[in-house]
Amino acid sequence: MGTIPFNNSGRLSDQALDILLLSKTATRLSMATPLQDVLHEVVRVLTEVTTCDSCLIYVLEKDELILRASKNSHAEAVGHLKLRLGQGIAGWVAQHLEPVVISERAYMDNRFQMFHELPEDRFEALLSVPVVSGGHLVGVITVQNRAPHSYGDREIQLIATIGFLLGAEVERLRLESENLLLLDRLATRTYVDRAKGILQRNLHISEDEAYRMLRRQSQNKRKSMKEIAETIMNDNDPMRMFQ
Repeated sequence: MGTIPFNNSGRLSDQALDILLLSKTATRLSMATPLQDVLHEVVRVLTEVTTCDSCLIYVLEKDELILRASKNSHAEAVGHLKLRLGQGIAGWVAQHLEPVVISERAYMDNRFQMFHELPEDRFEALLSVPVVSGGHLVGVITVQNRAPHSYGDREIQLIATIGFLLGAEVERLRLESENLLLLDRLATRTYVDRAKGILQRNLHISEDEAYRMLRRQSQNKRKSMKEIAETIMNDNDPMRMFQ
């Protein structure tokens, strides 16, 4: 078992501090749900470990990067600012799965693009890293500074590692969401099948006719098929709603 490294003054070394920070970050992220809470927690951590003036987190949704969390003066851009892969510096990072580090005049980079959602933002320094899980793109983290700033190896590695932790959490939450959706669909199918059986027995109709009755009730009542089916299953007089 390794020992915790100290520097000559007896204080924890930078390496030990980074390990503690990442450990705490991993714990916080694993406890944060839903996804938006996870993203806000990452923004908070990043603004603590860097001196950035802006922090943007994009999440890949279908084929677009969507700004889902940020530290900037344009809160209204969250959820609305969308980038194509290859568009702007963040889009380039997403497309190539490589970080971009610019210490000054980031707005002069040929990949830079001004967005009307962020009209007056003009930053000198920029660090943008891909958020990846299992080799697949999940999103992009970008931190920016209004004054020139030289991002050191330690700062770059910290942000990249936090991005790795974020990628794992985003994928975990997505998988949980997909599993819940599948379970809900299975439950809906089970309830609908039972409700159809009740209608078939009581009205002496075919399975297709019973299904059409359920669908009409769902449309007329503006309720889901699952809700209509549950009502039929739990009502002592299930035919009452069709009278």
